[in-house]
Amino acid sequence: MASSVLVTGGTGTLGRLVVPLLRDTGHDVRVLSRHRPDVGVDGVEYRAGDLSTGQGVEPAVAGTDIVVHLAGGPKGDDEATRVVARAASRAGVRHLVYISVVGADRVPVGWLRTKLAAERAVADSGVPWTTLRAAQFHDLVLTVAGKLAKLPVVPVPRGLRFEPVDARDVADRLVELTLGRPSGLVPELAGPRVYEMGELLGGYLRARGVRRPTVPVPLPGRAGRAYRTGANLARGGATVGKRSWEDFLAERVSAR
Repeated sequence: MASSVLVTGGTGTLGRLVVPLLRDTGHDVRVLSRHRPDVGVDGVEYRAGDLSTGQGVEPAVAGTDIVVHLAGGPKGDDEATRVVARAASRAGVRHLVYISVVGADRVPVGWLRTKLAAERAVADSGVPWTTLRAAQFHDLVLTVAGKLAKLPVVPVPRGLRFEPVDARDVADRLVELTLGRPSGLVPELAGPRVYEMGELLGGYLRARGVRRPTVPVPLPGRAGRAYRTGANLARGGATVGKRSWEDFLAERVSAR
């Protein structure tokens, strides 16, 4: 029997991939966003709502079996998630799925603290739940690399490592988890290899056909120590995505 699935953040980087995958499985899909997109996905219902105020959230959740909470931002993720969790509990939702970030419990950065608080809101909601922590998306690394490459000298944080993952791999895993049984905190998801920041930037510059001098810069403070020790990298037993940074660059970046 088909379930009704609500996706928050369904118009974002990850949501745009998850929504059509869920629709293609034959389930009824509803998207909650602040504004209806100019071009939506056929067969998908769109509802307006604001997670920061709660306006429109409960009506959007009502009547759904599964809520996939993908909406996020630079701040306020914890409170927004509490709004979603409360609405899911009141509506009798049977599965609440949340996307978090690798290192949320290990890196002392404000944004990651809000992600950890959001995880706790999901776990404490009373709704059967699943949380997936994913590594940084290729898209995010691309944005950072693009901004740094505009500088005459590119700063490279010393000791900073990432194992970026393709958003399509995350979407595939999320759909699998969404349609499965609630599983709590599942193994983390990361890309196929770990890169020094200099490697990621170098790959981007080569793909663009751009030459820039680079200079190493220190990572100070507690957060710097956490990153240097790999606290932002996936733990052993993590699920590994298929698409590498090089694959992503070949698709998205061309020399000019």
